[in-house]
Amino acid sequence: MAGPIAIVAAMHEELKALLAQMPDEQRVRIAGRDFWVGHLHGQPVVAVLSRIGKVAAAITATVLLERFAVRAIVFSGVAGGIAPGVNVGDVVVATELLQHDMDASPLFPKYEVPLMGISRFTADAAISDSLAAVAEEALRDPVALLGQGAVDEFGLHSPKVHRGLLISGDRFVSTAAESETLRRHLPKALAVEMEGAAVAQVCHDYGVPFAAMRTISDRADDEAHGDFARFVADVASRYSLALVGAWLARLPAT
Repeated sequence: MAGPIAIVAAMHEELKALLAQMPDEQRVRIAGRDFWVGHLHGQPVVAVLSRIGKVAAAITATVLLERFAVRAIVFSGVAGGIAPGVNVGDVVVATELLQHDMDASPLFPKYEVPLMGISRFTADAAISDSLAAVAEEALRDPVALLGQGAVDEFGLHSPKVHRGLLISGDRFVSTAAESETLRRHLPKALAVEMEGAAVAQVCHDYGVPFAAMRTISDRADDEAHGDFARFVADVASRYSLALVGAWLARLPAT
């Protein structure tokens, strides 16, 4: 029998929303983390909070692979928009992931993971295609997904889905200067967060499919301190629940 699917949430609110839809979840505590084993939309899943930062998220991913033998890891969360046109309320589905703070030069090229010879980790195409498809469908009617109040409050009248490079680093990017530096050095980057590329590296080493989907919560600039908690509760957690649920519902029964 194939193993469960891991659903990794970046925020407590996202995990709480997922658990509310799991009728039979059981908690397993390992390495100071609560892993919730059960079913979601008929699929066996393990839901867990990633923790913040690359090392913490990599540990979470390793436990999922070693102790639960998951057959795929899907990561949802929030990110700061970097590329022009990637706006608050949009969704980025990663095709590639890179650590923007990886720099072992001059021993190795900047961004390249030492001894691996690569800097970008490729997301699973089939899972990513499906996630992008359900996101496109859901975002056609943001009012139905979020309610008129949230759409008006956050200006989410025409959210879009983007696909491309997602970058990760152990720093919350929150100034226009930092964002501009990232754009200059990594012009193809769509958004920035703190965990995805590390989990992608772990999955690469284990040969397990990985996909990442991020809701844009800010523009990773001087306005990145807005009402983050409200946005996560009213927008990002609803996106995550709806899109992950729709993707799982499309999978064949196990």
